Amino acid sequence: MKPVYKAHPWHGISIGEDAPNIVTTFIEIVPSDTIKYEIDKETGYLSIDRPQKYSNIVPSLYGFIPRTYCGDRVADFARKNGAENVTGGDCDPLDICVLSSHHIPHGDIILKARPIGGLCLVDKGEADDKIIAVLVGDHIYGEYQDLKDMPKDVVERLKHYFLTYKNLPDEPKHCEIAHDYGVDEAKEVIKLAMKDYRDIIFNPI
Repeated sequence: MKPVYKAHPWHGISIGEDAPNIVTTFIEIVPSDTIKYEIDKETGYLSIDRPQKYSNIVPSLYGFIPRTYCGDRVADFARKNGAENVTGGDCDPLDICVLSSHHIPHGDIILKARPIGGLCLVDKGEADDKIIAVLVGDHIYGEYQDLKDMPKDVVERLKHYFLTYKNLPDEPKHCEIAHDYGVDEAKEVIKLAMKDYRDIIFNPI
């Protein structure tokens, strides 16, 4: 028999034929997790990154978009839109927060998400965009088409999480949000991250 192997979530799963309108998403952590899990880039398995600090719990499903990469194009786009202190991309797949009214008990799953906006996060000078999306077919969040339509409190919770999730007492802040953006800019960031992946990971010179 031909051996069968688990596909690597970053490289072995398709982003989807309708990207960037609908994107396949690999979920690493869910709101009930007290541990921050992160994909191990070599093996493709989830690994423990760190315990969540204090009471800071991720307010949505959180993971990344396969076959994307935050490289020079993503960084240049962030600078073009006002994040002047960006020195480069964070060299990771593009992160995504997926809003859903359904209880999903664990990560290590894939789902279909529809981007509606994002946060231009800068982490120690690196572009680390967070795409905000809704679960395809969700009966509540599925009605939202653009971040500007989303309840303000939902967006503020996401911003607060990313501004504080790495903070320790008496240490300088790591992250800042240069700006938030709507669905059109989110789709452009995804397309640029797909091109960065193609040129840097899939087909390096």
